[in-house]
Amino acid sequence: MSVIIDTIQKSVVQGVEAISRQPWDKFTFENKISPLSTAKEVFIGFCAYFAVIFGVQYVMRKYNIKPLQLKWPFFFHNCILSIVSAALLSGFAYNLYPIMRKHGILYALCNEGSYTQQMELLYYLNYLVKWWEFVDTLFLVLKRKKLEFLHVYHHSFTMVLCYVELMGRVSVSWLVITINLAVHVIMYYYYARTSVIKKRVWWKKYLTTMQIVQFIIDVAIIYAILIANNIYKIAPNFIFAFPCAGTDFSHVFGCLIVTSYLFLFIDFFKKTYNKSKNAKKPASKGKVESKKNTKKQSNLRHRNKKNAGHDSAFSEN
Repeated sequence: MSVIIDTIQKSVVQGVEAISRQPWDKFTFENKISPLSTAKEVFIGFCAYFAVIFGVQYVMRKYNIKPLQLKWPFFFHNCILSIVSAALLSGFAYNLYPIMRKHGILYALCNEGSYTQQMELLYYLNYLVKWWEFVDTLFLVLKRKKLEFLHVYHHSFTMVLCYVELMGRVSVSWLVITINLAVHVIMYYYYARTSVIKKRVWWKKYLTTMQIVQFIIDVAIIYAILIANNIYKIAPNFIFAFPCAGTDFSHVFGCLIVTSYLFLFIDFFKKTYNKSKNAKKPASKGKVESKKNTKKQSNLRHRNKKNAGHDSAFSEN
């Protein structure tokens, strides 16, 4: 068993070093040196995402190409993303625990000392995974599924957000990332499961609820930190003031994007689950009306029979 674990660890290390082009234990995210580390690359990737998905969508509609059956590729894609999310989550937990135990939660959230070399590597790997997640949308297009605005907006801007937070060296990033990774472990498992097992999953609704709760926690904490950080610049001795690592732009950008996610997910939840509730109400109302009509028809037939009996009796007399 230990041989298998060692082999996996070596493979992971070799993979990380091949991607980052640096020794894994000495990695630092450097602009223009690390792969996909420039604003130009991010902008090109952002635009290419839209060009590819809408370009493929246009071609499939124009030439009336049937939805592709991608059950197993989609299954393995989601399995890998679920496993990768779990691995990154474990990596963050492994590195954060000693920091929190020694210095406390506030230090881990805001102090520059919590932005260690290992944490920076994890932030970078998580950023690369966001590029990989673009394939989610490509699968939807190839299967000719409807593209929701929330999906496209979320996938495109999350990659940009991770880049901005990396460049800004925002120490609180791990909070947003770890909660997101925990949700993604379950979410990608759900997609993998439903791609091969066509059976209703009772907890699907709670998955969306988890995403909303995730953004509520994110918004509450990052806004509190943003306010405390700005108060510190004006009145450093104020009781609720403390500095927090990261540039002003990266803090504000993160707040705006995460806030937009929260409102969009709440709107999606309302539209999706209120629609299903409203769809059930007319159905149940229809059943009641149907029962009433059936009862009326039965009573009418009974009266007709009774009247017919009276008529025959009178004629016989």
